[in-house]
Order: sequence, then C-alpha cells, then structure tokens
Amino acid sequence: MHGWFQRISKFRLFSPAQSEHVAKGTENPNTSVSSFMPPTASASSPTSPLGAPPSPSSQSSLSSLLRWSRKYDVFVCYSSVGKDCQEALNLVAFLEASPRGLRCFLQHRDDCPGGATSTELCQAMEDSHLWALLITPDFLHDDWCQYMMHLALAEGPMSNRIIPLYKNLPRADYPHELRFFWSINLSQNPERGYARVNMTLDTYLSELGKNTKTHNCNMERSGR
Repeated sequence: MHGWFQRISKFRLFSPAQSEHVAKGTENPNTSVSSFMPPTASASSPTSPLGAPPSPSSQSSLSSLLRWSRKYDVFVCYSSVGKDCQEALNLVAFLEASPRGLRCFLQHRDDCPGGATSTELCQAMEDSHLWALLITPDFLHDDWCQYMMHLALAEGPMSNRIIPLYKNLPRADYPHELRFFWSINLSQNPERGYARVNMTLDTYLSELGKNTKTHNCNMERSGR
C-alpha cells in the first residue's frame, strides 16, 4: 500500500465517450463449469455488439429489488502497482458505462479517507454481490490482495461469487486455492473479458432473483 496516492494520481478513469469506445467488441465465452456462467455462443454464430441495449432479462435483473440489498454489484480487488491499477480502472469504466450501469467498488476511489484499510475492505466486500480478483504477478506479491483473496475464500469456499481474472500470468502460477474456479483470462482480449464479467454479473443477479421468488413461493405454501 506504500505510495498509493502517488501512484494512483498517474491514472485516470475513461470519460463516457472513451468508455463506449472500450466497449466495442464481441462476446464469445468458452464453456464453463460455473453454475452461473453466461450463455455461450458458437464460434460461427454472429454476436451482437457489446454496446447494444441490454436484453429484457438484463434490464429485469438490474431493476430487481434484491440487487439493492447490497451497495455494490462487484468488488474489484487488484494490486496498486502500475498497470494493474490501470487495468482495474478500465474494467470499472466498462462496467459502469451506459447501458450497463453496474456499481463497482474501487478502493482508492470509494473507501473513506482516514478509515482503517482492513475495516474498509472487509465492509466493501460484505456489501458486494460478487468479488472480481484481478490476478497478475504483482497481485501474487501484494499482501492486501492476498488478504482479500483468502477473506473471499473464507466467506464462501468454492463460491460462485468469486470471479478470478487472470492477466499476464501462466497457468502454472495460478493460486492453488483458485485453480478449480471458473475464471476469465484478460491477457489477449481484455474487452471480451470485460464483457464476460458483465454477463456473469447479470446472470448471477437474475438467478438470485429467481431463487428468491422460489423461496418466497415455498414459504407461502408452507404457511398454508
């Protein structure tokens, strides 16, 4: 965390126009073992532009009351070193841009000045639906990143709330604790990876709403 504010001052968030430029690309996720992975698309089938209006199901999940039970849609954990910080800023700019409008937590932007770092991070994690871990060589040597990764694992071992995002890291160096998690690789096509994070969030929130409705129906039947 040494020199945090000096380093972060060199980086910037995208403007709305730049965010829309970043959003250009197509989505074609690979097969996933995750219970909430976004729908796949075949290599030969056309895909819609990432900047296209959200589908009805996407709009439904974002307007769900259950979404607002937590302050953030995703907590982004990343190293404060150089390129990692800029990558996190790019990801958040993509997720927060219209039409997605997701709520992201970035420590240097959203924590309270003067607050205890551990308290702020733990509270933000508790207040977030999903936890995206931007795992790079610098992440592996960052004490705070390691702390947050293990805290996420302690909150929910093998939880579908954890999204490992790998960048410039050989598979042999993946953290042992996360090797069997469904993950997203940002090394070759970051924009596509950002889109997969967005789809993962949307799918998770949709499933969360469906499960809650099912639970409420079961409770009503039990009451009768």
